Amino acid sequence: MYNDPVNKKQVTILTRRVDREFLPFVRRPSRYIGGEINQIKKDLAACDLTVALCFPDTYEVAMSHTGLAIIYDCLNKLPNVAAERVFSPLLDAEQVLRQKQIPLFTLESKAALRNFDVIGFSLTTELCYTNVLNILDLAGLQIRSSDRTEDDPLIIAGGGMANCCEPLAPFIDLFILGEAEYAVVQLAQLIVAEKKNSTSGKDILLKAARQFDWAYVPQFYDFKYDGDKIKSFTPAVPGLRTEFKNAVVDCLDTVPVPAAPIVPFTQAVHERVSVEIMRGCPGRCRFCQASFCRRPIRYRSIDRILDIAKTQYHNTGFDTVSLLSLSTADYPDLEDLIDKLHDYFKDKHVGISLPSLRVDRQLKLLPKLVTSVRKSGLTIAVEAATEKLRQIINKPIKDEDLFTAVEAAYKAGYQKLKLYFMVGHPGETPEDIIRIVTLSDSLAKLRKTIDRKTAQINITVSWLVPKPHTPFAFLAQRPKDYFENAKQLILNEKRKLRARYLHFKFHDINQSLLESAIGRGDRRLAPVVETAFKNGAKFDLWSESFDYSIWQDAFEKCGMNLETQAQKKIEPDDTLPWDHLATPRKQYLLKHFTDAMATAESKNNPPVLEL
Repeated sequence: MYNDPVNKKQVTILTRRVDREFLPFVRRPSRYIGGEINQIKKDLAACDLTVALCFPDTYEVAMSHTGLAIIYDCLNKLPNVAAERVFSPLLDAEQVLRQKQIPLFTLESKAALRNFDVIGFSLTTELCYTNVLNILDLAGLQIRSSDRTEDDPLIIAGGGMANCCEPLAPFIDLFILGEAEYAVVQLAQLIVAEKKNSTSGKDILLKAARQFDWAYVPQFYDFKYDGDKIKSFTPAVPGLRTEFKNAVVDCLDTVPVPAAPIVPFTQAVHERVSVEIMRGCPGRCRFCQASFCRRPIRYRSIDRILDIAKTQYHNTGFDTVSLLSLSTADYPDLEDLIDKLHDYFKDKHVGISLPSLRVDRQLKLLPKLVTSVRKSGLTIAVEAATEKLRQIINKPIKDEDLFTAVEAAYKAGYQKLKLYFMVGHPGETPEDIIRIVTLSDSLAKLRKTIDRKTAQINITVSWLVPKPHTPFAFLAQRPKDYFENAKQLILNEKRKLRARYLHFKFHDINQSLLESAIGRGDRRLAPVVETAFKNGAKFDLWSESFDYSIWQDAFEKCGMNLETQAQKKIEPDDTLPWDHLATPRKQYLLKHFTDAMATAESKNNPPVLEL
């Protein structure tokens, strides 16, 4: 028990109102009731620090996010800290909350969000920003940091978007850059210690900014501009650092991992034992932010992976073990790992799941190794349909290796394929786009050599979004009509081939334009995000909720054009809105960019495998 908790906040528990006025009127109450197997519920009044962990999407998506589960576990392992969950209520639930003036609450205690000491957001995409503002608003809080008071929670955010966070900077008190397992514990301990000294919220933020090189507090920094360009980035408080580093976990074997993840009440997107087997990626795909930001490469030992998988299985009952990483095929002892997992789980009806795999020598070996892997389908991120484009994006897959790997998969019992392609690469031609269809068609027909059947192939086509911290950040995104024409080229070729066994799914072009416009933006885009939120934008990642016109209007009201912003080309000597945020060295990225453009302009094309 805790005899002298630092926390003196009065916490409003809303259980009675939630049970009577909210749950009977929403479509799926299981999203909001909490109480699941393995949830952690503490006495909030007895804890020195209370943290509400927010994932700005639905329960089903949030409960599938491994990072959130890890942070929940790390904080709740501290005896004087309570961490509870809150997610974005869907539109029907939000309507009930607003009509009945019920403040947003956490799942564990049904405690009002505004009464917590800290609210922490996981940011995984630019299209979640309006949901962040909506959660703050539903909690009864001012959305801008400058408008909140000392009695309000500190608003903290982390995740992949923290490394390019300026469009969200005026709304967030502190960003955690990099890997958060140890960082959140250090920050929690600092806040508890300073609360004992009755330190103000602003001074706590200042101490964090001075103490941790992964802690970015936007209110302590100023930008000056020269037209569209950034002129300078300087601290408003003398002595503060102007360059930040990612928090990095040195050893995956010793980092905390939940022994008993929460088992959702309603079906989540992924219900499985998820074990991270490595961090970082030896590949450097030039469009991929994670491959350049998440370094160095670290491996978890086979013994530790087995221990995690066994423990989580016995504490959850999930029937699949998923091996997670940016590039699972690059785990050095993958064959041995799969054999040992199979030996343990083979009589328990538990399958082993592998994420999207690279086509290389290891992938050729996988089908004969993974007898316990569920064979509903094999996923391969090809990204580009020709070898030259793959050289440009620095993903050097050979057609010959691709066909060899898929043939081996068919022989091992796989009946379906899922392929990922991206359109909009530099140097791309209409023939490259059409080849997405002809290549997929040949891979489908390849199965005929095994069992005289044509494979069903699901092909997802996305549109290149130039991402911060990547070599392609300097590119202008292709215009909207380019992507629309590319989509039509693909569909026309499919009709021409009468390939009903090819099932294409296309990302929303307007969403990709918005990602580009926001993702490479600076702090001057914050009013755009705020305006879009106030005009009804939310769940922008969901096609049924996304309204492109709201965002177009928001850009126009703020004196900008969305598509012009998306197609902005960045010059090598420009100061970038993320230059200070733990970026790889600009010269290194520019070398990649220069090499890519030289390949794109080269007349020497690799030989094309006859289909």
